[in-house]
Amino acid sequence: MGMWASLDALWEIPAEKRIFGAVLLFSWTVYLWETFLAQRQRRIYKTTTHVPPELGQIMDSETFEKSRLYQLDKSTFSFWSGLYSEIEGTLILLFGGIPYLWRLSGRFCGYAGFGPEYEITQSLVFLLLATLFSALTGLPWSLYNTFVIEEKHGFNQQTLGFFMKDAIKKFVVTQCILLPVSSLLLYIIKIGGDYFFIYAWLFTLVVSLVLVTIYADYIAPLFDKFTPLPEGKLKEEIEVMAKSIDFPLTKVYVVEGSKRSSHSNAYFYGFFKNKRIVLFDTLLEEYSVLNKDIQEDSGMEPRNEEERNSEEIKAKVKNKKQGCKNEEVLAVLGHELGHWKLGHTVKNIIISQMNSFLCFFLFAVLIGRKELFAAFGFYDSQPTLIGLLIIFQFIFSPYNEVLSFCLTVLSRRFEFQADAFAKKLGKAKDLYSALIKLNKDNLGFPVSDWLFSMWHYSHPPLLERLQALKSMKQH
Repeated sequence: MGMWASLDALWEIPAEKRIFGAVLLFSWTVYLWETFLAQRQRRIYKTTTHVPPELGQIMDSETFEKSRLYQLDKSTFSFWSGLYSEIEGTLILLFGGIPYLWRLSGRFCGYAGFGPEYEITQSLVFLLLATLFSALTGLPWSLYNTFVIEEKHGFNQQTLGFFMKDAIKKFVVTQCILLPVSSLLLYIIKIGGDYFFIYAWLFTLVVSLVLVTIYADYIAPLFDKFTPLPEGKLKEEIEVMAKSIDFPLTKVYVVEGSKRSSHSNAYFYGFFKNKRIVLFDTLLEEYSVLNKDIQEDSGMEPRNEEERNSEEIKAKVKNKKQGCKNEEVLAVLGHELGHWKLGHTVKNIIISQMNSFLCFFLFAVLIGRKELFAAFGFYDSQPTLIGLLIIFQFIFSPYNEVLSFCLTVLSRRFEFQADAFAKKLGKAKDLYSALIKLNKDNLGFPVSDWLFSMWHYSHPPLLERLQALKSMKQH
């Protein structure tokens, strides 16, 4: 009887309060689960102080200790930033931050002569204020991460001036894309009739394809310098490899990532017959500014404070970021091109668009439910933008968590397949050494808790990839 009575009492609570409570409960459940996983991984960082025997050939004890301390610092930072984020989100919900910001946006619109009937204009002011709030509250955390943690472990290459200029530029560029796209989306939802969800989905599909097409040519160069890879052996070998698998390569760029960070990367982009490859200068041993700096420093003749200078030079040479040799760069690209050849990119786009369509369809089903708006403090009005925010961010959060985990599992599968593809190109040995170098350069910690890695890692742990490549090399 007691259980049924408590269930009856629960159903007597107004629907909007039940929805609000469920959203908060789920948010904290996910937070506690993530914290539990992070603590398991943190225990690994704290207790694994010596290189395990199976990693003896892969990692020296000095690099192992450096990566352990780096990951420990990142883990501490992640704990505090995550806790802050969760508390901030909870307080915003409890104290009606969303309806308050909506009313404030309406007030600003009123000052400019726009009444409540200008809902799209009010929505754009709301978005501007919300993203400004998010940027300002996130700034101290970003500054600490860059200038304390990344700096301490030798990754940060930015000055404070560069960082701030970059942050302002990012904010402005984001608004230039976000505001026009949002206004058009809201307009389509308003005039689309019963089948607005199909038009809204098609619109977001077109926008995402356009952004992917223009990103590297028009948006990325606003932040980083892209230069064509100079003529030479590496470029020739890249072109030969691309041709051998019918990859329609048109250009190869080197991006000056070293002015921002010494982390390394490589990617390709473009549609149909117009593909480009982008290599970070930190990936290339020959082109890395960091390596050049070290060579110049080590060639300096000692002058005053001779001992101190020589100590600095020794430290710099010791901390040298290796980058990869040409053969290893080709192996990394063989892996990346494997994603294209095996259709991973297309599969990811299809999954993403199917998910997008499903979300818009469910949004169309739920948008008429006034209790959803009432749950978040909107009793008299049901603005479309607020409906999108409530449904996509809060109501869909359980579904989003499950989908995210499934995509992580799929991503790991794709990574093994791309490694196997690089092996077919005869690159197993070079990819093996490249993965070790990249792990060392980026101070990746090669030991992980099984549950943490299963939930979070989009790439398989280093040891698993190396073991798979080793069996390939033997074959």
